[in-house]
Amino acid sequence: MMTVTPGMRRLCASVLGMEAVVVGLATPVAIGVGKVEPAVAVGVGLGLAVVCALLAGLLRYPWAYVAGSVAQVAAIATGLLVPAMYFLGALFAVLWVAAIFIARRVEGVTPR
Repeated sequence: MMTVTPGMRRLCASVLGMEAVVVGLATPVAIGVGKVEPAVAVGVGLGLAVVCALLAGLLRYPWAYVAGSVAQVAAIATGLLVPAMYFLGALFAVLWVAAIFIARRVEGVTPR
């Protein structure tokens, strides 16, 4: 079972919060530039943005980190709608993993 530390919760919530903004802003890009059907773009883009925002508030529970990792995969998959999201999704996935490991190391949960 993963130990959730306050620093890890703060860092991961920051990543998810910024990711919610970026994924939400990719929605109009998908519609305007990518010529994606508006219903699909709004459902995927804003849906994932809401999921990221909700998960940011649920990070006191260990299962939310698993769900956050799934959200990272989903963010990369939005590259199917907006190709730039492949890069941005991968960047957020790296930030997500770094937030978990750095916070755990700094707070002494794992050995240095």
